[in-house]
Amino acid sequence: MNETVAIDTLGTERLEIVSSADRLAAVESAWTELWQRTDSLIFQSHGWISAWWGTVRDRDQRSLRIGLIWNGDRLVAVIPLAIGRRKGLRFLEWAATSYTDYGDILVAPECSQSALDQLWARVWSKGGFDIAFINRLLPDAAAQRVFKPGVSGGIKLRRDHREEVSYRVAGQWANGAEWLATHPKKTRQNYRRGLKMLEEAGEVKFRLLAPDEPLAPVLERLSVLKRRWLVQQSLESDLFQEGEAVLAALVDVLARAGVLRIFVIECNGAMVAVSINIVQNDVMMAFVTTYDPEFSRASPGMVLIVDYIQWSIDHGLRMVDFLCGGYAFKSRFATEGVTLQSVLGARTPQGKLASFADRVRQKIKNRRAIGSEQATLPEEAA
Repeated sequence: MNETVAIDTLGTERLEIVSSADRLAAVESAWTELWQRTDSLIFQSHGWISAWWGTVRDRDQRSLRIGLIWNGDRLVAVIPLAIGRRKGLRFLEWAATSYTDYGDILVAPECSQSALDQLWARVWSKGGFDIAFINRLLPDAAAQRVFKPGVSGGIKLRRDHREEVSYRVAGQWANGAEWLATHPKKTRQNYRRGLKMLEEAGEVKFRLLAPDEPLAPVLERLSVLKRRWLVQQSLESDLFQEGEAVLAALVDVLARAGVLRIFVIECNGAMVAVSINIVQNDVMMAFVTTYDPEFSRASPGMVLIVDYIQWSIDHGLRMVDFLCGGYAFKSRFATEGVTLQSVLGARTPQGKLASFADRVRQKIKNRRAIGSEQATLPEEAA
């Protein structure tokens, strides 16, 4: 379906909202040029958003709301949003939010703040959603210029209680072995014990996949292992469902952008642990890691993580970023953590009611937590 492109003019800057796949495809070259010029993360690239939109299973329940700012024929800002449905409500959120660890906008230095404010106001006034939920904001995200708590232009946003922590490994080590030596004796023993148990099962090899190796068998193996793990945890994920194309599409984007790094541990030639990682700006980002549950006693996932951290240090990378997800191993190896913030705004009566109920539930939860902590304090401390 073709889209009639509606553009508002503000001096030399023009505003546009993309809501169709045809128009999304048409702006690829301009978007990619801006993405490269701003040295932004892969999550904000045209390829990432398009791969998600082209493979998402419930696209008929979603709508694009991608804001653009043009200066002449040059694209100077992108606010990549979309509308999805959950729990009977329509949410305005990051496009590809399920697979995007850091949400952000693209903005060139010459783009004016007034144009950004006007574009956000236009997205808001276009409607079609009950709640705007903008999450996973890094403290230095460019999106902080747009999604500010408070009231601006009649739009009220508040800081939401849903925060996440991104754990990282960063420091000054001569090599990976020196980094490992800084850890407690038990951690080092667990790593060596896991490696020894794998070696008892057969020949063990840690390696980085070559750029020309076929990806399909690796992704199939990873998805099979991840589904087994999800079943054990009573969890689900569209990313790894059999027959779904989204994982292959996203990995293809990483490969074409030259940022894909896939690490594996093989035992007798079979992959027992796999990690799909991303390298940008001298940072290794761990996107997906999984292992074969049949080898769980050897903790091959942990062995692989230690190996790719050492590899990263040995190859001069300045940081390993575990991205989102509060798994215990992240805090165990991390040297620092960064809090990702979120903001929320209700647009419709249904959205305002749901937002109010959520705040009440959170206050009750906080009071119960405080009461529980006080109940466990020694009498003299209480």
